Amino acid sequence: MKWEEFEKHKPFAGEKKASMLRRRVGHDYESRRIYLITMTVEGRRPLLGCLEGNADAPDGSPDMPRIELTPLGEEVRRCWLGIGEHYPDIRVLATTIMPDHLHGILFVQRQTEHHLGIAIKGFKVGCNKAYRSLSPVLQQCCSKEDSSKENKDDRSHGFLWTRNYNDHILEGSGELQRWFQYLHDNPRRLAVRRAHPEYFRVTFDLTIAGQTFAAIGNRFLLSYPERLQVQCSRSLSDEQIAATVEQMLAKARRGAVLVSPAISKGEQAVMRAVLDARLPLIFLTPWGFNTFSRPGHQYYDACAEGRFLILAPWPHENQRIPLTRSMCLALNTMTAAICQP
Repeated sequence: MKWEEFEKHKPFAGEKKASMLRRRVGHDYESRRIYLITMTVEGRRPLLGCLEGNADAPDGSPDMPRIELTPLGEEVRRCWLGIGEHYPDIRVLATTIMPDHLHGILFVQRQTEHHLGIAIKGFKVGCNKAYRSLSPVLQQCCSKEDSSKENKDDRSHGFLWTRNYNDHILEGSGELQRWFQYLHDNPRRLAVRRAHPEYFRVTFDLTIAGQTFAAIGNRFLLSYPERLQVQCSRSLSDEQIAATVEQMLAKARRGAVLVSPAISKGEQAVMRAVLDARLPLIFLTPWGFNTFSRPGHQYYDACAEGRFLILAPWPHENQRIPLTRSMCLALNTMTAAICQP
C-alpha cells in the first residue's frame, strides 16, 4: 500500500493492532529485493512433516534434528520450488518446511509487473489443490506428529494456509546469511523447544518491583539471592570495558545473576561474554513479545539450559521504534529495581 492510500484510509481503520501479517506501507513489492516469507497451516496443524532426530545431536550427524516430510509436505516443497517456473523474475533461494509452517527466501531479481503477493497467492492455490487431493490421509499424519494439538481454527473449505503471510525485507549486510542460518537451524530449534517447553513459553503480566513484563526463559533466575546490575558508561575505553567484563564474569562465576538491558557498548560486551561463558543472565529488551515470539537464534541454547531470562516491559510493535534516551533511562531504572533484595 502506498503512503497516500494509507493516509487516506487511516482515519477509518480504527485502533492499530499488532500483526505479523501486515505489508510494509510505502513499499511496492515489485522492485528488486530479497524477502524472507513465513506462512502457517490453518489451525497450526502439523500436516507437512514430522520432527525426527535428537536435539543434542551435532550439526551434520545422522541423528541431527530434521523434518521428514509427509506427502503433502513434499507437494508443498514442489509448489514452492516451482514459483520461478510461473514467475521467471522470482528466484527461490532457500526453503525450510516445518510440520505446521514454511519459511522461504525469495529473490525478486528485477522490477516485475506483479506484486509479490500474486506469486504467493499462486503458490497457495497449488498447495490447496494438493491438500484437497490428499485430505483422506492428512488426519493420520497430524495425529502422528502431535495428537495433543487441538484444531481450533479448522476450515472445511479446502484451504491449507492461514490468510495472508509474514514477510521481512532484506536491509543490511550480513542479514541474508543470518536468514540462511535461521532456516537451516529451524528443526533444531523445534527439537530444543519441545525438550524444554517451559523456557520457551511467553508469560504475560509478570509483575516485578511494580513493573509489568512479558517474559521468555527461566523465571527462577529472579529468585537468586544475588542479582547484579550491569551498567557501563558510553565513555569507557576498550581497556576499561575489558576490565569490567572480567569483573562481571568473576561475580557471575561466584553465583550472581547479572541483569542488563545491554544498551551501551560495554554492557553488550558483558552480555556476550556471559553468554559465551554459559553463565546466568537476565536481559531487559525494549522490544515487546506477542504470543508467537521466540528467543533469537543466539539465545536459544541459553534458554534451553535455563540460564537466560528475557523481560520486555513494553508491548509488541510491528516495527521496531527508535530507542530513545528516555527509554534507556527507564530500562536502567527497571534493571536497578530488579536487583533490589
